[in-house]
Amino acid sequence: MTSTALSVRDRLSTYTVADWIGLAARLILGVVWLVAGGLKLPYLEESVLAVRGYQILPYDLAVVVGYLLPIVEVILGILLILGLFIRPVAVLSGLIMLAFVIGIAQAWARGLAIDCGCFGGGGEIALEEAQAKYPWDIARDFGLMLLAAWLVFRPRSPFSLDRKLFGTDDYLDLDDDEFVDEEAPKEESIR
Repeated sequence: MTSTALSVRDRLSTYTVADWIGLAARLILGVVWLVAGGLKLPYLEESVLAVRGYQILPYDLAVVVGYLLPIVEVILGILLILGLFIRPVAVLSGLIMLAFVIGIAQAWARGLAIDCGCFGGGGEIALEEAQAKYPWDIARDFGLMLLAAWLVFRPRSPFSLDRKLFGTDDYLDLDDDEFVDEEAPKEESIR
């Protein structure tokens, strides 16, 4: 074996199971965002109609959200897949997923018969179809929210640009002992 192969193997072996779970969470959530936003980008008018279908936001705000949401979803997806700004992107992802769960739950509670519009489309559908889909849509978005929560509390994962650019995946956590400079002078405790 070459020294490069050993170096790569040694580097990969420094990651824990939790780190690999973080990579899976990052990629699953990132791909979902990328696909959801990418499917809506060519049909922004449908995205606006889907947002309006929830009957929560004022008309003008629903238009803005409908146009911006697919763009935001694609950006979030790209950042997560690249592993860039993992924690802040995960926070935003979790908040958006929470908004989706609340939106779908309120539509269900109010008896609205709409397609969630999560992956394009949207609009009115048969009540029986909507009632059957709402629990699955909520469960999916809740599961994605849990992935985002994992990344908020544990952003470290293999193959992230955060590590390449900032030296750590957890650059917002100042208490991370793993990245303490060993060469820095130690403070002596006062006795």
